[in-house]
Amino acid sequence: MQMGKVIGNVWATRKEDGLTGLKLLFVQPIHPNGSSIHSPIIAADRIGAGIGDEVIITEGGSARFIMPDNPLPIDAVIIGIVDSTEIVQE
Repeated sequence: MQMGKVIGNVWATRKEDGLTGLKLLFVQPIHPNGSSIHSPIIAADRIGAGIGDEVIITEGGSARFIMPDNPLPIDAVIIGIVDSTEIVQE
């Protein structure tokens, strides 16, 4: 899992049938300090994230199984919207 910031929307009127009803968003992965990690990715969203939200994303095989009975052809999914963070450094 990693954190990211939603920076945009993706619209696709024609897509794989299993993706119908999923919102697609551009997410910029970030370090805990807010700096960018690498290029933005497209992530599927089922929880209602929007532009400007900090989110938790998961990528790879875990993302495919957001629908237990129907694995989907996705590489990244938003699994949480961040309310706050705290990093304790000793």
